[in-house]
Amino acid sequence: MIKKLNRALLASFAAVSFIVATAGIAAAHHSFVAFNMNEEKTVTGTVSKVEWTNPHIWIWIDAPDGKGGTANYGFEGMSPNFLERRNWTRSTLKVGDKITVSYRPLRDGGNGGMFMTGKMETGKILTMQGGREGE
Repeated sequence: MIKKLNRALLASFAAVSFIVATAGIAAAHHSFVAFNMNEEKTVTGTVSKVEWTNPHIWIWIDAPDGKGGTANYGFEGMSPNFLERRNWTRSTLKVGDKITVSYRPLRDGGNGGMFMTGKMETGKILTMQGGREGE
């Protein structure tokens, strides 16, 4: 009986230890620390690449840099599964599409950040909550 109790205690301890150890990993994965959540910027450009991958999609656009050239911006979005349930598809954004992106900028000052909304040339508004027609 004591051996069974010890095994049960050991199994409970192992389970709790596993939960505690992995909770930090899950929290870090969903951390917003890389983004300035107190600021929102916009940039207009042309979609150069869409990475429809887990755990989060990435949207890349080329935008004028103010010096006669272009700058590449990268925006992290939600997961494909999350977006598909909100009427996004792999072809919602295509290379060559013109878009104005509102985003939470990267804290390190790099070009890009967390995608908030995008307004297409057609007037269609895209959000990480799904797409809706122009406003």
